[in-house]
Amino acid sequence: MHELAVTQSILKICIDEGEKYNVKRIKKLNIKVGELTDLVPSCISYYFKIVAKDTIAEEAEINIEKIKVAITCNKCGYKGELGENNYVCPKCKGNNYKIIKGREFYLDTMEVD
Repeated sequence: MHELAVTQSILKICIDEGEKYNVKRIKKLNIKVGELTDLVPSCISYYFKIVAKDTIAEEAEINIEKIKVAITCNKCGYKGELGENNYVCPKCKGNNYKIIKGREFYLDTMEVD
């Protein structure tokens, strides 16, 4: 249920930026969500429609891109994505690695009038 809180944060960013630049309407939001955040994109979209009511973002289209988990393996040097629900290095099968992608959650771009 933490999708509600993060959705409210995204809306606040949108409104604050909109006010800063005298935006009349937010048309589209592009949001990036890492697989390791456990955030559910459909819940973010659902809550956004509720919390954005009667704001400049009320009619905004929401696009959410999932970011796959990527690592740098400390054992063999592999650098790349992991398989879905497979948290071992695909090259050496080790689990001594640094996560380099997959924990993100941010507003990437916003289209406005």
